[in-house]
Amino acid sequence: MTSVASTAALEVEGLCKSFKAVRALDQVALSLHYGQVTALLGDNGAGKSTLVKCVSGVYAPDSGVIRVDGTARSIASPEAARSLGVETVHQTLAVIDPLDVVENLFLNRELTRGGRLGAWLGLLDKKRMRAESREILGRLEIRIPSLRRSMSALSGGQRQAVAIGRAAAWGQQIVLLDEPAAALGVEQAARVLDLIRNLRDAGVAVLLITHNMERVISVCDRAVVLRQGRKAVEVEVSEVTKDDLVAYITGAQTGDIDP
Repeated sequence: MTSVASTAALEVEGLCKSFKAVRALDQVALSLHYGQVTALLGDNGAGKSTLVKCVSGVYAPDSGVIRVDGTARSIASPEAARSLGVETVHQTLAVIDPLDVVENLFLNRELTRGGRLGAWLGLLDKKRMRAESREILGRLEIRIPSLRRSMSALSGGQRQAVAIGRAAAWGQQIVLLDEPAAALGVEQAARVLDLIRNLRDAGVAVLLITHNMERVISVCDRAVVLRQGRKAVEVEVSEVTKDDLVAYITGAQTGDIDP
């Protein structure tokens, strides 16, 4: 595994979020480090996706602090999160089927030509976007038959790879992945895990939500377990087994929470 930088890329402290009478997050603390993959584990309803949505600007937390590179930030929208280098791949892929690979990679970040007038007129620099798309996909070893193919013509694994590639291209600091290999076949899921390793090796801080303990053992450095909206335990993955992780998730086993 890659060594961890001393400065946390992202920290949350005392994060709380309620939906009417339901306390989805209760005083949750978490830190992500550059060059490390952190697993966020827990049963359905434990608060995992809510935490990701708070950090990515989809939800506003009721209380708590979010720090990026040690500085407290108010992340009021996904655009604000992206401006801080936080990119997210949610369970429901934000890809547009009729658009091609390049158009999806540069969605809402299109490059224009012709200076200010060209930008105002929306003159796209398609040649530069294609060249940068090849560089992005090549760097992550993502193989797509043609950049001109629409997303609807790609396999599930290829679609997922494009979504992760977009997050990796723009999220040079922090990438949050909510079940990125869900509903994929064995080969496609393995490809997604390779992409996660590439992100880690490039020094990106990665948060991975998954229910698959094999994947946790395979690619993650640390694991944080949520139970009923609270942080139950945080462990080094190298020091536990798959059975240990399952026991932490179900509450059959408890452990000391790291400070």
